Amino acid sequence: MAENENGQEKTEQPSDKRIREAREKGNVPRSRELSTAAVFGGGVAALLSFGGGLAARALDWMRGALSLDRALLESPDRLFGHVGELVLGFMVILAPFVLVTLLACFVAPALMGGLNFAGKGLVPDPKRLDPMAGLKRIYGPEGLAELLKSLLRVVLVGSAAALFLVPGMHRLRAMPNQPLELAARNGLQFALWLLMATAAALWLLALMDAPYQKWNWRRKLKMTRQELREEMKESEGKPEVKGRIRQLQQQMSQRRMMEDVPGADVIVVNPTHYAVALKYDSSMRAPKVVAKGVDELALRIREVGEAHRLAVVSAPPLARVLYREGEIGQEIPVKLYSAVAQVLSYVYQLRSWRPGTPQPRLAGVDVDEGDAPAAGEQP
Repeated sequence: MAENENGQEKTEQPSDKRIREAREKGNVPRSRELSTAAVFGGGVAALLSFGGGLAARALDWMRGALSLDRALLESPDRLFGHVGELVLGFMVILAPFVLVTLLACFVAPALMGGLNFAGKGLVPDPKRLDPMAGLKRIYGPEGLAELLKSLLRVVLVGSAAALFLVPGMHRLRAMPNQPLELAARNGLQFALWLLMATAAALWLLALMDAPYQKWNWRRKLKMTRQELREEMKESEGKPEVKGRIRQLQQQMSQRRMMEDVPGADVIVVNPTHYAVALKYDSSMRAPKVVAKGVDELALRIREVGEAHRLAVVSAPPLARVLYREGEIGQEIPVKLYSAVAQVLSYVYQLRSWRPGTPQPRLAGVDVDEGDAPAAGEQP
C-alpha cells in the first residue's frame, strides 16, 4: 500500500482537484512503449503506403547526384550551391515520411489522456536531482517493472524477427545469385515484412504497458484520509469562515428587508413574537411578503412600521402562518388569500375613516394554523 511522507496509507482515490493540479504541473500518464510503437508503426505504414514512390524518387535523385556535371569542374565556386541543392532535394523526398512520423508522436499522448501543455512542467525541480530518489526508482518496484518490460520487449521483438528470419533464410541466401534489381526488390519486401512484424510486437507490448502506466499514475496520486479532509476544507471553506460568511449574508439580507418595510401596506403581528409586513397594489396578482421576523427582528419591524405610520394589525394565527409559509419577495400562499384580503380591507377602511363616524373593527381572522405554535409560544 502506498504511503505518504508521514507514513499514512494512501487509500483514497485522487480527487478531481488533485488530478487537475497534477496535469497543470505536467504530471500526466506516459507510456514510452506506446510512443515507440506509434512512431515506429507510423514509419512502417508510411513505407507501405508510398514506399514505391519514395524509392523511385530516391533512385532518380541518386542518378542525378552521381552524374558528372562538367560545368562544376569548370566553375568550382558552384560546388557548394550544388551540394545544397542535392541536400534540399533529398529532404523533399523524405518530407512525407518525416511528416507521418512527426504526426505519430502525438498519438501516444492523445491515447493516454489527451494532449497537455503545462508551463509549470518546464520549471526546474530540484527534487528530480535527488540521488536517493533516483536510486529508489532504479532499485524499487518501478525499476523492477522497467526491467520486466525490457525483457518482455526483447522476447517479443526477438520472437517476431525469428518468425520471419528463420523461414526466409533461403531467400536471403538466393539473393547474391539474382539480378541486382530483383535482389533489391526481394530484399526490400523482406525488410518491410520484418519491420511489420517488429511493429506488431511493439504494439502488443504497448497495449500491455499503457493500462499499467495509467493505473500506476493514479496510484501515485492516491490520497490519505487526512489529505482528502484537508482538501475538502480548502474547497468548501473552514466551518468558522463559512459561519461568518453566512452571518454577514444574513445581516445584509435583513438590512435590505428593513429598507423595504416603509413601502408595506400593513404589518400583521402576533402581537409580540411574530411580525410580517405585506404589500399590495393593483399591478400585483396577490399580496407579497415584504419582511418577516420573530422576537427582536419582529420588534424592529414594528418600530419601523410605526415610525412610518403603517397599520399594525394583531392577528396571531395569521401572523404565525404567514411567517411559516410566506417567502420574502414572494406572493402569499393561495390558502391565505381570504384572510389577508380581510386584513387589507380593514386597513383600507381605517385609511378612509373620519372622526365622528363609527370606527371600523376587524372581525376574527379564521386561519388553519396546522402545526404552527400557539399564541405566546416561542417559535
